Amino acid sequence: MSVPVYSITGTKEGEIELPPVFQTPYRYDIIHKAHTSLYSHGFQPKGVHPTAGQDVSADSLDPPTGHGRSRVARIRGGGRRQGQAAEVASTRGGRQAHPPKSQKVIYKKLNKKENRLALCSAIAATASREIVESRGHKTDGIQSLPIVVSDDAESISKTKDLARMLDALGLSPDMARLESRKARSGKPLLRGRSKKTGKSALLVVKSPELLSRACGTLAGIQAADVRNISVLDLAPGSAPARLVVYTRGAIEELTKIQSPHLELMVTMG
Repeated sequence: MSVPVYSITGTKEGEIELPPVFQTPYRYDIIHKAHTSLYSHGFQPKGVHPTAGQDVSADSLDPPTGHGRSRVARIRGGGRRQGQAAEVASTRGGRQAHPPKSQKVIYKKLNKKENRLALCSAIAATASREIVESRGHKTDGIQSLPIVVSDDAESISKTKDLARMLDALGLSPDMARLESRKARSGKPLLRGRSKKTGKSALLVVKSPELLSRACGTLAGIQAADVRNISVLDLAPGSAPARLVVYTRGAIEELTKIQSPHLELMVTMG
């Protein structure tokens, strides 16, 4: 399958043949599983202090029976808390019953073949208008997916030039849908998270240094290196498929992707 290649001004410059990775079957289950695994790699272990709630001089009665009261450990010595129950989970200031532990394994693993299949499937989903629209993106002004632009886009370093290019490619309606988001109240507002920014177009290029700077103030616009592309970029929140703009060089780089299922497709084809 071939798609048109556009210049940064929106004019058609020719066509390019899509690599075999875009023929990968759509597997939402595998994409969701890979997203869950990769997202867990950013978790930070947490736990409680080993002696939290137990730094008091409380002991149980010895022998524990025959006193006409519960066997819970009580604070010894003088002071206003003398005789009060302490240390155990059911008491004031006591330990937690089942506290979080930093030793818990929160790093989820995934088979290499599954991870590669999920990436290829997420890339192929970006060429389906139906799947892209199901995520909420506006594609009315876009003629064909995926969108491919010339490598001149990688030299854009100013936000106004990037906004002009995105408008020429018909991405303005998708960017405008993020402006109507309502502010959140409650704890998010108190903690400086009054607005939740959504995701718009993703620019997949070979050298994202300049473009990343230009994307700074454009809501939902991001740039990613095609060599480090991930399911987290292509399917935020494990919801495929994001509206993606590839450069010609990035499409050529995708031909280097190797996966067992791609080799099988070539053999059967």
